[in-house]
Amino acid sequence: MWDREVAKKRAEELVSQMTVEERASQLRYDSPAIPRLEIPEYNWWNEALHGVARGGCATSFPQAIGLAASFDKELMKRVGEVISEEGRAKYNAYSKKGDRDIYKGLTFWSPNVNIFRDPRWGRGHETYGEDPYLTGSLAVEFIHGIQGEGDVMKAAACAKHFAVHSGPEDVRHEFDAEVTEKDLWETYLPAFEACVKEGEVEAVMGAYNRTNGEPCCAHSVLMEDILRGKWSFSGHYVSDCWAIADFHNGHMVTDTPWESAALALEKGCDVNCGVTYLYALKALELGMVTEEQITQAAVRLFTTRFLLGLFDDTEYDQIPYEKVECEEHLELARQAAGEGVVLLKNNGILPLKRDEIKTIGVIGPNADSRIAMIGNYYGTSSHYTTILEGIQSEAGKDIRVLYSEGCQLWKESAEGLARRQDRLSEALIVAEHSDVVILCLGLDETLEGEERDQGNGVGSGDKKDLLLPQVQRELMEKLLEQDTPVVLCLLAGSAVDVSEAQEKAAAVLQAWYPGAGGGKSVADILFGKVSPSGKLPVTFYYNDDLEHMPEFTDYSMKGRTYRYLERKPLYPFGYGLTYGDVQVENVETAGEAGDVQLDICVKNHGACETEDVVQVYVKDMDSVYEVKNSRLCGYQRVKLQPGEEKNISIFLPKEVFYVVNEQGERLLDGKHFRLSVGTSQPDERSRELTGKDPVSIEIQREALKD
Repeated sequence: MWDREVAKKRAEELVSQMTVEERASQLRYDSPAIPRLEIPEYNWWNEALHGVARGGCATSFPQAIGLAASFDKELMKRVGEVISEEGRAKYNAYSKKGDRDIYKGLTFWSPNVNIFRDPRWGRGHETYGEDPYLTGSLAVEFIHGIQGEGDVMKAAACAKHFAVHSGPEDVRHEFDAEVTEKDLWETYLPAFEACVKEGEVEAVMGAYNRTNGEPCCAHSVLMEDILRGKWSFSGHYVSDCWAIADFHNGHMVTDTPWESAALALEKGCDVNCGVTYLYALKALELGMVTEEQITQAAVRLFTTRFLLGLFDDTEYDQIPYEKVECEEHLELARQAAGEGVVLLKNNGILPLKRDEIKTIGVIGPNADSRIAMIGNYYGTSSHYTTILEGIQSEAGKDIRVLYSEGCQLWKESAEGLARRQDRLSEALIVAEHSDVVILCLGLDETLEGEERDQGNGVGSGDKKDLLLPQVQRELMEKLLEQDTPVVLCLLAGSAVDVSEAQEKAAAVLQAWYPGAGGGKSVADILFGKVSPSGKLPVTFYYNDDLEHMPEFTDYSMKGRTYRYLERKPLYPFGYGLTYGDVQVENVETAGEAGDVQLDICVKNHGACETEDVVQVYVKDMDSVYEVKNSRLCGYQRVKLQPGEEKNISIFLPKEVFYVVNEQGERLLDGKHFRLSVGTSQPDERSRELTGKDPVSIEIQREALKD
C-alpha cells in the first residue's frame, strides 16, 4: 500500500522550491505546468459515477442508483476496479500525446454519497439511495476498487457533496440547509464518515449550499471540527464548481472574490473548481490569507499527485488502451444492470414463455432511447443496446416484435404539424396485434438531473411531482384498457407513482438507467435467462404523499424515507421480487466482545435459480432516540438453485445498535433490541407485496457488553 508520510515529505520538498505565485497557481482545478521544476500541467476535474465520464469511450455501467439496487458490495468494488483500470489506460494514452485536458486525469469526483431524502430531487439518481448504512457500505467498496491496493494509488476517489445536500437544485447557490444535530449525525454524515474512516477516500468535495449558516466549502464545523478533527481526514478538499464564487454572489457571506478565496483557504479548501482562487494572491497582498495557508493547500494537492505516482514509473503505466471497453468490462456492466433491475409486480406473466408468444409489442418513448439508458455524467459507448434492441435480439426469428414510440417523452406530438398524441393510435394497433406488450415509460436526464446540466431541459432538474408526464400517463391508461397484457418497464432514476400499473398491469419492472448495454440485461430478465434480484434503495411513494412531507427546503427527516415514514408507500425500500421463492428458514446468534454474528439458513422454495438479498434491520425497542420504524444494519446477496438451502453469516458490530440523541451523540441506550431478518424490511407493505414475514429475534443489552 502507498505511504502517505513519504508522499507528503516529497510534496513539501517540491512545494518549497516554488514561488508563492507558483504555489497559488496549483490550487486551480486546471493547474498549469511549472517547466523549471519539470511539473506538467494537471486537471483535477474528472467524473466517474458509473464509468469514466466525459473523456471519450469507456464502459458504461448503470447509473449509481441502479448500482445501489444490486445491494452488492463485491460488485461495487469490481465496478470501481474497472473504472480505475480504464482511467489509467486512458491517462497513459492521453499523457503520451501531451493531452492533459479536463476529464483526462486520475482524480475522479465520485461517489456521490448524499442521502436521497426527498423524491423530488433531480440528482438523486447519482446517489446510492435514501439509507445512510447502504450508501456508506457501497461507497466504501467503490472507493476501495477505484483507489486499489498497489504500491501507488491507482486513481483517487472523492466523496461528495459534503454535507447536508440534496436539493432543491434551483436555489442551491444561495440556500441554507438548516439541520438538527440528530439529523446531521443520524442521516447526513454517516456515509461520509464511512468513506473517510473505512474507505480512506483521498478527496472530499464541498456542497454549494450553506449548512446551518456557513457555506459548505468554508465550514468551521464540517471541515475543521469534524472532517479534519474528529475523523482525521488527511486527503485534499475540493470545492464544487464555482461554489466559492457563490460566497459573494449568492450566499452574501463575503463582498468580494478575494474575500471568498481567503475564507475558503482559511477553512481548508485546497483546490478550487472555478476561478475564484485567481484572487488568492490579491487576498495575500491584502493580508486576508497567509502564505502558510497557500503552502498547506499546495502540499496536500501534491501529496495526492505523489500518491498517484504521477512523478514516478509505476505498476500501472503499462495498462494498455485496449482495456477500455474490453469484453470483460462490458460483461460486468451487463451483470450490474441485471442485478439492479427490480421486479415490483408479477402476476405470473414473467418470465415470458416462448411457446405461448408469437408477437411482442414494444411500446413507449423509452423503448428505443439511448439517453434513457445512460442517466447523466456518462462516457461514450461504442455500442448501445436499447430495450427494444435487446428484446429483438432475444426474440430471434421465432417471435415477431412490433414497435411503436407511442408518445414523446413529454411533448404532445411527435411531428410538428400533427395533432396531439399522433402516435397513440399506432400504439393501440401494435397492442391489438401482440400477445404481450412491453411498455417502456419513464424519465431521462432531460427531466431529472443537475441544475443547468448540459442535458437538462427543465431548468432546475428537480421534479414537481412523482407522476409520469401527462402524455405517458394517457398512453399507459389506454393500453391498460386493452385486452393484451402489459408489462411496464420503467426507466427512471427516482420514485415514480405508477399505482395504476400496480393495479392493472400484468407486471412492473424498474430498470433505472441501466447503462449503454442494459437493454440486453433487461431482455434476459424478461425471457427468464436471469432472475430479477434487485431491491429498491429508495421508497416509492404515492404522489399524494408529497402533501404530508415537509417542504422540499426543510431538511427535517420527519415523514421522509423508510426510517421515518408515517404512511404506507406504493413500494417500500428494500423491496423486490424474484422468479424464485427465497425464504429465511432459521437465524442463530453468535459473537464476542459485544459484536453479534447472525448465522442464517436460507432456502429457495421456488422452481427457478435466483439470487436474492438477505436484509437485517434493527430496532431499539426502548430508546426515545430510535428512528420511527427500523434501520438497515446488514445485508448479503445469496445465489440459490431451486430447492437449495444455504447457510450464510452476517456480522453486526456493536455500533449498529447505537442510537443518536438530540445532541448528535451516538450511544447504546435501550435494553431490548429486535432484529428482523428476511428478503425485505419488516413493514406492513412489504408483507402485503411479498406474502412473507421476516424472522424476528430479540437481543438483550447484556449481549452487547464488551
